[in-house]
Amino acid sequence: MSEPLSYEAAFKELKQIESDIAGESISVDLLAEKIQRASLLLQFCQAKLRATEEEVGKIISKMEKGGA
Repeated sequence: MSEPLSYEAAFKELKQIESDIAGESISVDLLAEKIQRASLLLQFCQAKLRATEEEVGKIISKMEKGGA
């Protein structure tokens, strides 16, 4: 059973895919697969960032209201 994906792991994998593509080390046969994976990782990272932003906003709002 694999561990849940973390933002850091997803970002690291994205950077590796970027590096592989930029260095032309990905075969044409795997390129579409890597682009698809990168797209999924980007969606995951964006969702994590949005969720974190909302949570931080809620915490700040509570602090401003004196509810911390």
